[in-house]
Amino acid sequence: MTDFDPANFANVGPKEFAQLVKSTPDDKIAEVMSGDLRGKILAEVFNRMPQLFRADRAGSTNAVIHWSITGRPDGGTDTYEVVIADGTCTVNETPQHDPKLSLTMGPVEFLKIISGGANPVMMFMTGKLKAKGDLGLAANIANLFDIPKA
Repeated sequence: MTDFDPANFANVGPKEFAQLVKSTPDDKIAEVMSGDLRGKILAEVFNRMPQLFRADRAGSTNAVIHWSITGRPDGGTDTYEVVIADGTCTVNETPQHDPKLSLTMGPVEFLKIISGGANPVMMFMTGKLKAKGDLGLAANIANLFDIPKA
């Protein structure tokens, strides 16, 4: 599979998805993420987070993280809530709690981060990723999940 085909996204595993993101030009990802399939892709990514969560690495971490992905077709932002508590990870499509950490980024940056194709610290330093709240948690967040490498 060499073309970024979101219609098949639900049928590929995390590693295959990481390879798709890595091999697809940014402008093509941006085009797909500003279209009708954006909601399906975001829902699928966030639905996978609990399976990729590493409770053994989380220790006593209890945190609410809001992920805001800008660039919706209507100009808005999609915000998902990830709750890490008592060794579990749950996701809400609508934020229900005050966050310990809020992350804001564009759709291309989001897909690169969650597929292991970008360095979140560098994105933060260059302004492509905005973090508000617990920056220590932000720096450690990748360690809490099995992020596939393409």
